[in-house]
Amino acid sequence: MTTPGASKNVSLTVKLTPQPALPRSMSLSARNRLSGTVQSVETDGLMAEVVIELDGGQVVTAVITAGSVERLGVEEGKELDAVIKATEVMVEVD
Repeated sequence: MTTPGASKNVSLTVKLTPQPALPRSMSLSARNRLSGTVQSVETDGLMAEVVIELDGGQVVTAVITAGSVERLGVEEGKELDAVIKATEVMVEVD
């Protein structure tokens, strides 16, 4: 007998296929490209938090995979672009 709300064991097989690296000069549809310098990188397991100081002094924080940090060579002091493509923007007021 199964109790309502109880979980069942489910088996799932996922096949991952490596994709070729994109060229540095690739074109993106995202219009929000913000240049800056990496201030810090904190990796915790599979994910990493990258803090980027923009040329105007503002700070943007990105959460990306630790694998992307390694593959892209993201490290403190590196200059890079934060590319933002949002499908939603929320605004909250009191």
